[in-house]
Amino acid sequence: MKTKSIALLCSLLTLFFFSNCQKTTEEKLTKSYWPNGAQLVISVSMQFETGGQPEGAESPFSGNPLPKGNPDLAADSWYRYGANEGIYRMLDLWKKHDIKVTSHVVGAAAIRYQEIAKAIANQGHEIAAHGFAWDNQWNKSYADELDFVKKGVDTVAAITGQKGVGYNANWLRRSPNTLKVLQELGFLYHIDDLSRDEPFITKVNGKNFVVMPYTIRNNDIVNIEGKKWSPDQFLAQLKLEFDQLYAEGATKRRMMSVSLHDRIGGSPAIVKVMDEFITYAKSKPGVVFMRKDAIAKMVQNDPNTPIDNAEAKYNN
Repeated sequence: MKTKSIALLCSLLTLFFFSNCQKTTEEKLTKSYWPNGAQLVISVSMQFETGGQPEGAESPFSGNPLPKGNPDLAADSWYRYGANEGIYRMLDLWKKHDIKVTSHVVGAAAIRYQEIAKAIANQGHEIAAHGFAWDNQWNKSYADELDFVKKGVDTVAAITGQKGVGYNANWLRRSPNTLKVLQELGFLYHIDDLSRDEPFITKVNGKNFVVMPYTIRNNDIVNIEGKKWSPDQFLAQLKLEFDQLYAEGATKRRMMSVSLHDRIGGSPAIVKVMDEFITYAKSKPGVVFMRKDAIAKMVQNDPNTPIDNAEAKYNN
């Protein structure tokens, strides 16, 4: 009888520890650090800038600029590629994979190509702000910067019916006043920050403002146009970045950002690269593609979202 009792007790203990061990393992596999249960959130930016560029703007011919006052017809045609081919090719790709992206739209570009701006909005993508034209903000007064940002967002809203709540300054070069300007105008977030691989909150005049970090690592204008990477190199970068962030996503909140520009990311080879990357990423469980405004709304009141006031001296 004693032997049977001991055997029964051992069996019960084994069952107890196995069940708890199994439960712990399952919890580890299913635990998410995102409110929506994702292991990794991916956000794609599609910058629409064609038609907003100033004379002498960066192009494949920038190393051999024409004398001032002479139209650079070749450079102008390079920019028009984004409107004629690039945006529409990328829109087809997003539709194929049923994902939504964020498009930072320059006001002057929306005026010149209204049908494109409307197409982006009508297909369910986020229309975000990118200034009225390609112009510096770092050297503007508070009042001038506010007028510049407001003119851009109001212009695009009048054309698309969608008022931007996210902002991207020209080459990320915002001023010490930019976040205060954005907060005054009712913006939810900005992307001109490289300091983290997850969204965070910063205090602006004592109130929460969402920062959706940008990246120059997964950026076509930096790597394809700037460093002259091949499409294969760009794809390798995206996959390596994804693999590492996805692994980290098992124990912390991780977000991957990819940035494409109409005239570069919309080229055949880079769209093919993105097609392969999206297919690769979606083959893993717990991966979601989201608009930046949706991510910002999801985390803005989440107590697990980090608060980082590294720029407090400018924001108060």
